[in-house]
Amino acid sequence: MTTVITHNRRRSRLSSLIDQPGGISTRIALKQAAENIAELEEQSLALVEQTIQNLADMTPPATVDEVHSKLNEAYGYSAGIIDAAGPFAREDLCRAATNLCDLLDGSPTDQMFDWRIITVHAQSFRLLLNLPRDADVPRQQVLASLQEVLKAKLGS
Repeated sequence: MTTVITHNRRRSRLSSLIDQPGGISTRIALKQAAENIAELEEQSLALVEQTIQNLADMTPPATVDEVHSKLNEAYGYSAGIIDAAGPFAREDLCRAATNLCDLLDGSPTDQMFDWRIITVHAQSFRLLLNLPRDADVPRQQVLASLQEVLKAKLGS
């Protein structure tokens, strides 16, 4: 003799709500999200400008003991550019900032750092930020030049 226990499963209120029609379409939700984020682009670009200025204002390390902390500070500014520019499809700024992060990551902290790299990247960030959005050729040239700096310093 086999005993089978059955019970009625109750549907949760959440599953009932999910199964009901209503709400907005994905297309409309994406359009509204794009409009909402577009309102923040000006504020984000102002943050990028300030971060570039902070990077440009950094002083080179005076001793080998300061190299590690200075590189970390520069890395933080570079990562900040990625954070602020990324949501607004500024791949150019993000690629340049990633390039600088890679250089900083690959640099030894037990010897002096060639600070011209920071200066060149800060100037490149400014140029990329101020180029017209449709200036694809100059933008690619700047990024290719920064990539060459990476290859020259790290060898890969």
